[in-house]
Amino acid sequence: MIDIILANAAQFTRFEELGVSPNALDLGFFQLKWYSLAYLAGILIGYWYLTKLIDQPGSPMARRHADDMIFWATLGIIVGGRLGYIFFYNPSILENPLDIFKVWQGGMSLHGGTLGVILAIWWTSRREKLSFLRMCDYIACVIPFGLFFGRLANFVNGELWGRATDVPWAIIFTQQAAGEVARHPSQLYEAGLEGILYFIILSLLFWKTDARYQPGKLVGTGLLVYGFSRFTVEFFREPDAQLTWLVEQSGFSMGQWLTVPMILLGAWLVFTAKGRRVRVEPVAGDKSIA
Repeated sequence: MIDIILANAAQFTRFEELGVSPNALDLGFFQLKWYSLAYLAGILIGYWYLTKLIDQPGSPMARRHADDMIFWATLGIIVGGRLGYIFFYNPSILENPLDIFKVWQGGMSLHGGTLGVILAIWWTSRREKLSFLRMCDYIACVIPFGLFFGRLANFVNGELWGRATDVPWAIIFTQQAAGEVARHPSQLYEAGLEGILYFIILSLLFWKTDARYQPGKLVGTGLLVYGFSRFTVEFFREPDAQLTWLVEQSGFSMGQWLTVPMILLGAWLVFTAKGRRVRVEPVAGDKSIA
């Protein structure tokens, strides 16, 4: 299979032909990375959308709670994402502790960032005496913005590329580790599933149904959509070089193993959500929700 792909490499698009660069701005003495802008866009647009959600009747939090939580959530994304990558994917970084801060080397883990955000929500809800699960429902609705922009940044960086393939839209990522092999643009697959599809499903549930009054239903659905999306895309994504042994021995990548508890938890939250349906009085808005 690889021999055939190599022989036909000339027919595929080369990454450098796309004219993209990891730098959104390069002044020589200063470089602004698309990766940094992706995090910033995800947080800012996500916060803007969150304010639209909490303006609806029956919100579990007020604007001041959202303002407070966004700081802790941002910290959770950065710290949790980086530590998650180190512990789940590349513990060898701990041999040189200063490398922990070099987020451009190896990157971040979505699973670790998720744990960081959950801790931020728990901290805010505990301190303000709010419903932790209902806050998770609202935050779940804004997560796809960060996922979408993050995956686009992965593509622009030419990282986390897919496995070798001969599909017509395959791309030859010219980074040294990728080799002269046409590969799935798995970053774009993830942007579509984890970003666009996730957003559509959660938006329909929030705006068109009473899911937000069933604590756990929205966040549970989000876990299911992300879990199944990530599990599927991992079949097209090249495993991390240091973890190929896990795929060889178990048939599944680290990313797939980490989605299993997410899928199980999501399924439980969705199927038990109706039993948690209670009368919800609004924190924002002027209508009482029965």
